[in-house]
Amino acid sequence: MTKTYAHWIGGSWRDPGNGHYPVINPATEETVGHAPEADPADVDAAVRAARAAYDGWSRTAPRERAAVLDRAADLLAEHTPDLVPLVQAETGATLRVTSALQVPPAIDRFRRYARGALEPDTVPLAPLPMAATPLAPGGLIGAAAVRRPLGVVACITSYNFPLTNLAGKVAPALAMGNTVVAKPAPQDPLCCLELGPLLKEAGLPDGAFNVVTGSRAAAGEALVAHPGVDMVSFTGSTAVGKKIAESAGRSMKRTLMELGGKGAAIVLGDADERAIASAVGAVGSTFSFHSGQICTAPTRVLVHRSLYEKVIAALTHYAESLKIGDPVDNSTIVGPLISAAQRDRVEAYVSGARDQGARIVVGGERPARKPGFYVAPTLIADADPAMTVAREELFGPVVVALPFDDEDEAVRIADATPYGLYDYVFSADAGRAWTLAARLRSGNVGINTAQRHPETPFGGFKESGVGRDGGSFGLHAYSELQSLVWVS
Repeated sequence: MTKTYAHWIGGSWRDPGNGHYPVINPATEETVGHAPEADPADVDAAVRAARAAYDGWSRTAPRERAAVLDRAADLLAEHTPDLVPLVQAETGATLRVTSALQVPPAIDRFRRYARGALEPDTVPLAPLPMAATPLAPGGLIGAAAVRRPLGVVACITSYNFPLTNLAGKVAPALAMGNTVVAKPAPQDPLCCLELGPLLKEAGLPDGAFNVVTGSRAAAGEALVAHPGVDMVSFTGSTAVGKKIAESAGRSMKRTLMELGGKGAAIVLGDADERAIASAVGAVGSTFSFHSGQICTAPTRVLVHRSLYEKVIAALTHYAESLKIGDPVDNSTIVGPLISAAQRDRVEAYVSGARDQGARIVVGGERPARKPGFYVAPTLIADADPAMTVAREELFGPVVVALPFDDEDEAVRIADATPYGLYDYVFSADAGRAWTLAARLRSGNVGINTAQRHPETPFGGFKESGVGRDGGSFGLHAYSELQSLVWVS
């Protein structure tokens, strides 16, 4: 029997004003559970609960906040055996991805920001002798800049990594002394609702963390527009991000936006066998890692013409070797996309590329597998950089290969999209790659690797977002600077 959830508001379950909607397993097309459908009164209640809890939580000693976040990490670890199958069923991610990257990073983020709660919040400034003015007497003037919590933070998250993504917002927001209203993606909100009771058990005051859900845009729109919200932290598409920014701007709400990407992996002409192998593995992750449903994926591979066919052949072999199947089977590498609508969207992009004259090297046909929303790993070659498939984010297991003749052309192609989230450079000369990275309009550049560093500032240039999270940068994103000045 599937479970029917309520909203988590003020430390308890609240029945929704608009009933419930089904959450569908992308692999089986069966119902995982029923999520609450918020109405404006539900959103208002959640914001009011967060506002009521703010004064007490913001004045809680940092060590107490740290203890709560550490305990939350402990409880997430204890409940991992229950959370993994739920997250896996909601997202359709393979068991490998879910076990390694859907729940454990959420635990790590609560631990990281438990430490973050203890980071110094004061920047002392050197005193300066100031002459008397008509404004005030002179003297030796001392000053400091202090990070203060913002207030109520609306955390609106994407469907690809629901729990991890939410933890990456909630943990630093709470560590800084803010309170939170979360609005998870409609496709997989159940694991996010499960976080509510765990945080309460960890000792978080009632109202400091609330969750409202909904299958339509109305709940998120009401949350963003609510006058009781001080900041909106959003991860999702650029199109939705623009709408949120427009709404938030009317009342000067602070925003943190992690939006879309169209990552370029640049393989320079000097790439040796090791660099080429690294490039193929990184680009191939678009096929093999969560079916390409990740904003940082290198979905374009830009290859020096001298190596172009060699890289095409290697990627073809990579894609053809991947098993498409049931995501709970440990041998499966490629699982389904999140929904039928997303599958159809990706297929339309591939069909459009074919119609425009691009070459579909591998994939391009729907796998003969039912039920489930599957798309085969697809490699598109001989595309023009101006083609839609080479410019827009697909969010599926599709790679577009583009040749170039020199570095100037590679940079022009890489920077020719509205996005600038994550690019990659592969070369036998790391110094050359470092120099090239400075020319890329991208918030992140991987050199000969797709590996990450958790303390780096993460965010994008151009339409890939505003602001940075990750490490201490993420902690600071949920704060406001206050300057204090006094006479010594």
